[in-house]
Amino acid sequence: MFKHGYVLRQLIKRDVLLRYRGAYFGVAWIFLNPLIMLAIFTFVFGQIFQSRWLDQGSTLPFVLNVYCGLIVFNIFSETVSRSPNAVRGYPSYVKKIIFPVHLLPLVPLGSALFHAAFNVLLLLMALAWLSEVHVSLFALPVLLLPLLLFSVGLAWFLAAWGVFIKDMTQIVPVFVQMLLFLSPVFYPAQAVPPSLQWLYRFNPLGAVIEAVRAVASGQTVPWAAWGASLGVAAVACLVGYLFFQHSRDEFADVL
Repeated sequence: MFKHGYVLRQLIKRDVLLRYRGAYFGVAWIFLNPLIMLAIFTFVFGQIFQSRWLDQGSTLPFVLNVYCGLIVFNIFSETVSRSPNAVRGYPSYVKKIIFPVHLLPLVPLGSALFHAAFNVLLLLMALAWLSEVHVSLFALPVLLLPLLLFSVGLAWFLAAWGVFIKDMTQIVPVFVQMLLFLSPVFYPAQAVPPSLQWLYRFNPLGAVIEAVRAVASGQTVPWAAWGASLGVAAVACLVGYLFFQHSRDEFADVL
């Protein structure tokens, strides 16, 4: 990945620019999308449902707690949802022997991180408005590590499967939609029944979401859960990479 860093950066840049090419507002959608999302959640949860966050230790409004969860989940969602087509969508690259094919599943992750940066900027602006900016926010890049490893591992695995099974492009979005509600995006992990708490402890999505909320509200990061999720994510990343490398010799023949 580091050896071919220039190639990876160019692929990510091309992916981002192609998404907004021809759009009337162009790259302005990078700012408009999170603003529209935040406005909708503020109206629905704040005005219609008048929801309150169940975690009494959090000092953030309900909408910002949800927004922290969405920032994390959207990185995972964009990466994994697009991964089944990451290799299949570039048959000309696959057939070139010298091209580093293992970079292709990383392109959706790079694009997702690019968009997440603007979401984080909007979150920081909202926290500054509420005078809730804490020094611990500088730990955000480190806290995202389990999420990145887990997303990359699944991206490699699903990209390889997507070459052989075209139905993966239909199956994976349903799986991702289920995870949106099974992960603590719209509720704190403490609201989960005690018998299922262990699932959220080892789930990289849940652990990272809770860690991001903790630094946003100035609370202590649950490092034990974060460390456990980091171990799970590292194993998932390794397994995904090995599966991709094992399958890549057949990509050109299938495509």
